Parts: sequence; structure tokens; C-alpha cells
Amino acid sequence: MTTIPENKFNDLLENAVTKLVQEKLELLLNEEIKNFMSVEQPERRNNRNGHYTRTYQTRYGSISDLRVPRDRKGLFQTRLFQPYRRREDWLEETIIQMYKGGMSTRDVARFIESMFGSHYSPTTVSNITQTVMEDIEQWQNRPLEKRYSVIYLDGLCIKLKRNTVHNESVYLVMGIDEKGIRQILGFYVGGNESSNGWREVLKDLQKRGATDVLLGVFDGLPGLEEAFNEIYPKADVQHCVIHKVRATFPKIRVADKTDFLDDLKQVYTAIDGDVARALFDEFKDKWRKQYPKEVKSWEDQLHTLLTFFKYPALTRPAIYTTNPIERTNKELRKRLKPMNSLTNIEAAEKIIYLQAIDYNEKWYGRAIRGFVDPDTKAAFEDLYNKRYVKTADSNL
Repeated sequence: MTTIPENKFNDLLENAVTKLVQEKLELLLNEEIKNFMSVEQPERRNNRNGHYTRTYQTRYGSISDLRVPRDRKGLFQTRLFQPYRRREDWLEETIIQMYKGGMSTRDVARFIESMFGSHYSPTTVSNITQTVMEDIEQWQNRPLEKRYSVIYLDGLCIKLKRNTVHNESVYLVMGIDEKGIRQILGFYVGGNESSNGWREVLKDLQKRGATDVLLGVFDGLPGLEEAFNEIYPKADVQHCVIHKVRATFPKIRVADKTDFLDDLKQVYTAIDGDVARALFDEFKDKWRKQYPKEVKSWEDQLHTLLTFFKYPALTRPAIYTTNPIERTNKELRKRLKPMNSLTNIEAAEKIIYLQAIDYNEKWYGRAIRGFVDPDTKAAFEDLYNKRYVKTADSNL
């Protein structure tokens, strides 16, 4: 018995599948023109006029001689594909997904050419992905929910080319609405991260409808707390505890690290705010002589580092840190890393938008654990009423 080599077998199988697809397409085309002649255009004196051949790329392989029927008057047009289209829409979708995955337009062009034998210039690939830009504009201006229990803010540094290559920031905003659903609310590309930049971002969120916010979670960027309080004066601020721990860690001697950080952990994992503050007093008495600046830094910021204790216990793991938005930024870095530098701001926006859409689709309708508990929902409703509803009523 003769054994067929695996690569030859795969080629034979691919050719057989492509041939079958061609036969089925041609069958559909013939049925389509038959219906056109007898049902759609019965009153016209028209007849079939043979066929013409064309190439057509499918997800199952490239058909080089697809037989497309035609009529004498040139009125028939198949609904299987648009005039002059040489490929299915799936190829454009594939190109967009590869681009989102971090491949450059040049790499995508090479891949398509190697797979299908068709030459795609980087410009052509860029034009295909350009169709996303209209979606981006619409998405960036979409209305937001009125109420957000939590808003996370975090910046991402990317290399962007504007004549020369420089580091610029992506301002990313994530929110948990009153139903407990976490979504990316927006992103803003350009410039260096600053409190003024965040102020403009927050103004945009408010303009798009996000007026009632209970808590903002972010790191200790100078001026950011003031900018947030300016736009959302009734909201609380939670500085990221994990960021603070990371910033403190390098300043502690190796011999003291374990004890120091264990004592600190007792503070932010306490059962409630009162216990946390009592434990911090013990921590301060123990370590302030050896590490006065580090302890003083924690003491000065303690009121915003322990804000999460004011909120229902089941939600605290989700709100004492910016980890949820940092994980998203980590994924974005992975997507952007192969590109070294982005050719323009639109290239950055396309990749970030596609990633944001994926994230929002993944979490759509899935409430964060702890936020759907009836007692938690009642507590948040009470907070909304005290901060916004009663204030609004008093202004009537």
C-alpha cells in the first residue's frame, strides 16, 4: 500500500475542498440567474449569454476560474458578491484582526501575499484598516451611563511618530456602572500624561453623560486628585494601594523588607477602617525612626489610601487598586510592542479601539463579583441618593 506524504495529502485535501466550494458556488449562481430570468425579469426579452471566468478568494482557498453566468442585456448581478470584488469580506476582517494583534501593515501585506499570492501593499492594508476610523469617532462620542460607582484612570506610554518618534501617553478610562458591569469608557491619545490632560478627559466623560460618580481610583500622579475633585466634587478618591506599596518597596533595606511589608499589609487588609487606622499607628511607632520619610509619605496619604473601607466589604477587592485597568494596559503593551513605533496617531487609535471593543464585548452583561449583592446594591443606591439626588432636589 502506497503512503501519501503528509504535505501532499494536505494539498490534495485543500484542492478537493476548494473544488467542492467552486461547484457549490457555481450551482448557486446558475440557480440565481434562472430565478432572475423567470421570476424577477419575466417581461423582458432577455436570454442567458454563457459565462465569464474570474478569480475569487475564499477562506477555503483561491478559485482561479469561477464560472459566473451572464445575460445578453447585462442586467444580471449576483448577490453572492459585489461587482469587481475578488474576495469575501472575511479577508478584510482577518486583516483587521491581524493588525489589532500587533502585526505591522508591512507584515500583514507579506502574510496575505504568501497565503493567497495576491500583492497587498502596506498602503492597501492601511486603507482597509482605515474603515475602522469612522467607528472610532462614533464610539468615542457615544453617550455614557449617568451613574458610575467606580471610575479607574490610568496612563499608558507609547512610541508615536510625528516627524520624529517620541513617547506619548494614552489616557485610558474604565468604569463600573450601577449594575456592576465594568467597561472601557474611553481612551485619549497624545501628549505627556499630566493633571491638565486628565482634567480634559474627565470633562469629556461628564459631557457625554457620566455625571454621578461615587469613586475615582488612580495612582498618585501630582495634581490628578485636584483635577478629579474639580470635575467630580461629590466623588471620593481612592489612591491605588498596590502602586504605593511598589513605590515604597525599593526604599526598604533587604533585611527589613519582609517585616515592613507584612506590617503594612495588616493595615490595608484589616476588617474595617477603624482597625486599619489603629494598625497603622502601631506600624508608625515601629518603623518611623528607621524609615521616617516612607512612613510620613503613607501617613500623609492615608485618608485616600483607605477610602475603600467606606464602601461595601464585597466590593473592596475591586476598588482598592487600579489592577483591573492595569491588566488592560498590559494587554495593550503586548499588542503594540511588535510595532516598535506607531506611524501616526490614527494607527494607535485603531489598535486601542479594537482592543477596547474586544474587552467590552467580553464583559458585556457580566457584573463584577460583589456588586450584585442585594445589600451592596442598596448601599450604593443610598450613596447615590445622598450625594446627587437630594442635592438636585434641594436646588429645585
